Amino acid sequence: MPASARVPERIHPLAVAARLVMLALVAVLTLIATHDIGQLRWIALLLVAALPAIFCPDHRIAAPLGRFAEVTITGLAAGSVAAAANATGTVDAGFGAEAVLPYLAVPLLAAALRRRPTEGAALLGVATVSMVVGGILSGDANGVKIITQPGYLAAGGQWLVLGAIITFAADTMRQLMAPVENKPQPYAEATRLLTQLRSVARSLPGATLDPGGISEHLLEELRAAAPGHRAAVLSASGGGRLVVLAQTGAERVDWEVTLDADSAIADAWASQQPQTASRSQARSHRGGDASSLVVPLVAGVRTIGLVILEADVANAYPSAVVARVTEVTGPAALRLEAALLFDDVRSLATNEERQRLAREIHDGVAQELVMVGYGIDNAQATLPEGADETAEELRTLRGEVTRVITELRLSLFELRSEVDRNGGLAAAIAEYARTLGTSAGLRVHFTFDESTARLPAATEAELLRIAQEAITNARKHAGASNLWVTCTVDPPYAQIEVTDDGKGFADDRPDGRYGLAIMAERAERIRGRLEIRPRHPSGTTVAVVLGTSARRDSVRDSVSAPEGE
Repeated sequence: MPASARVPERIHPLAVAARLVMLALVAVLTLIATHDIGQLRWIALLLVAALPAIFCPDHRIAAPLGRFAEVTITGLAAGSVAAAANATGTVDAGFGAEAVLPYLAVPLLAAALRRRPTEGAALLGVATVSMVVGGILSGDANGVKIITQPGYLAAGGQWLVLGAIITFAADTMRQLMAPVENKPQPYAEATRLLTQLRSVARSLPGATLDPGGISEHLLEELRAAAPGHRAAVLSASGGGRLVVLAQTGAERVDWEVTLDADSAIADAWASQQPQTASRSQARSHRGGDASSLVVPLVAGVRTIGLVILEADVANAYPSAVVARVTEVTGPAALRLEAALLFDDVRSLATNEERQRLAREIHDGVAQELVMVGYGIDNAQATLPEGADETAEELRTLRGEVTRVITELRLSLFELRSEVDRNGGLAAAIAEYARTLGTSAGLRVHFTFDESTARLPAATEAELLRIAQEAITNARKHAGASNLWVTCTVDPPYAQIEVTDDGKGFADDRPDGRYGLAIMAERAERIRGRLEIRPRHPSGTTVAVVLGTSARRDSVRDSVSAPEGE
């Protein structure tokens, strides 16, 4: 902390009053025991030694030195006062040391209250040595050293034991006497923080906390600060890989997204310093002259992302350009961190709500429907002979209940389905399509082309929900025999297609319009586009396209084809 920002030393009135009262007490006891005003010189020395504790009690050096001086003077004074008391005959056998030794408790208690047991033990050691030295240096009128007097040894031992108790028991006593703090409940604290987050989010420029939008805006700012043919913003994901939030360039670039590779990307992430290189950071660069600049986005002490700039010329990023880029990326790091944190909170809240709904459906409606089915079975078993019409109605009703229970179980499976960070988006879609296809007797055909690079977790979750809705619509309403599921993932580009050979999409069906609206909202949330087109000779294709195609040349083109995160 800078010197100008330090908190000024604060004088503690109670501590000062306690020291002055103890000094006055030992002064009176010394006069009574010795009848010698000259012995008050020890009290004067104690007052001088106590000055740091009075005027700068929290000083890192002066306060401890003052306490060591106090115990040293007290130990030396004990021998002198005991000898003077023996000389006057007021208190003999060295018990006169009791007049000054009570002051020993003051510095020891001060160290204990500041939670310094090591200092307290050192003070006890210094007090012992100083009392021995004081007893050796002082003697009575007969030349007998005070150290040999039984009263002196008893008084010294008594106060050393009391000092040890003060040193090692004060912290325990202070904890027992401290009032119990009313710690806030975790949910109350979470409510307070989320309320603050909502207020802050509403006050942000543009009221946006979208990582992809912030990244695209950052790339637009960097176009004016540095030359380049390609650029990208990357952030961390699970598994030690990076994900592409946004990029510009003549074509999609397969950036090196592993952090254990020998690359400027890995070096910039680890060192938190800008890195330049004379080669491209893409894994399939065509070759030729190239310059790359990788700037880490650091928020506090944590690296939350990287900005990559590349140009197809040599030495395109001198130190002056690097300085201009870092001026832009510095403030952007904080904005991006806020957006990524908000994304995490939103994903956690969404997943928790889905799991809660699944539990409630399983423990509530699903169980009740099962009991209704059992009741119908019992009614069928107890029907009298000749009630054929009633039996047929019960069988129809039992079949309908069984169908609803099956739908509920599939809905529970949908609610609980998530993208495994190790398995990937294609695996999650395949598992869902296989399960629903089996339940409906559909033949499911898979075509997957998934890159080793990953999309952001929130984007993958939204794509999974869109695919689930499309597959569910095909199973429930299309009357299809075959289902084709195509998944292409090459971040930041992705395309999911679900095609059936059923009767086509009925625009006048209310639940169909609602399902379409849900898919469109999800696609818009991740800045993708939803496409619905007929399949010839029969059926429907539902596709969601995310990111730029192979020949999009700038972020500005994403007005017509929004980029993915």
